[in-house]
Amino acid sequence: MAYGTPPGEPRPADPRSIDLNADLGEGLGGRQLTDDEALLTMVTSANVACGFHAGDPSTMRKVCALAAARGVRIGAQVSYHDLPGFGRRPMDVPSRELADEVAYQIGALRVFAQAAGTDLAYVKPHGALYNRIVWDEGQADAVVDGILLAGGELPVLGLPGSAVHRSASAARLPVVTEAFADRAYRPDGTLVPRTEPGAVISDPEQVIKRSVMMVTEGSVFAASGERVPVAAESLCLHGDTPGAVELAVRVREALLAAGVNIRPFV
Repeated sequence: MAYGTPPGEPRPADPRSIDLNADLGEGLGGRQLTDDEALLTMVTSANVACGFHAGDPSTMRKVCALAAARGVRIGAQVSYHDLPGFGRRPMDVPSRELADEVAYQIGALRVFAQAAGTDLAYVKPHGALYNRIVWDEGQADAVVDGILLAGGELPVLGLPGSAVHRSASAARLPVVTEAFADRAYRPDGTLVPRTEPGAVISDPEQVIKRSVMMVTEGSVFAASGERVPVAAESLCLHGDTPGAVELAVRVREALLAAGVNIRPFV
């Protein structure tokens, strides 16, 4: 099954607008992996780690306060419970347990968002969980159950055509389609696993070119050379890669130069 939007299907209503999101708050015990303050001047949505793959209460509080002050939307970046593996190790978690863990993470971050005078705007799964719920219906249903358990109709940010988007839509939760500036794609529209060579694109010029292509043309070239349709309302800029802030600046400038309006997703 192809997960990218099939040719001929409509793209978002305004293909010249894009939300920029980044993974933030990925610190723990005083160790900080992301330059949250700088990235919050570049993005319109912040995926904040909720403590299961990274993040601690003080970091969560600080990032929420900074995001609220800058008018950046806050999203709960929920994960498998895997601090040693940064949430990137495959795990098998019973559905009820996973739903509870997702609800727990959302609730924890919501406290700090509300303390900052705002609230959560969406949910984005992280790492191995994100990749798993592209195809695993059971784990996708558990994530949606966790969102519902936490209360509120939070949109789910994820890969177009994914199992979690189907589950969210069935539960009447909004879905937001996402593309990745620095991740290689397969011909079916899924991401090349990080365990494979070339999964993360490190050449800044290539990242910038791909970003503009995805937003303005609705497609990207797969690692194998095929052109893959990509319908994205939000573009992810990873914050934990070397030179992340400078790259975010350049991607944003290139999109603006191409006539793209950068704003939060609707």
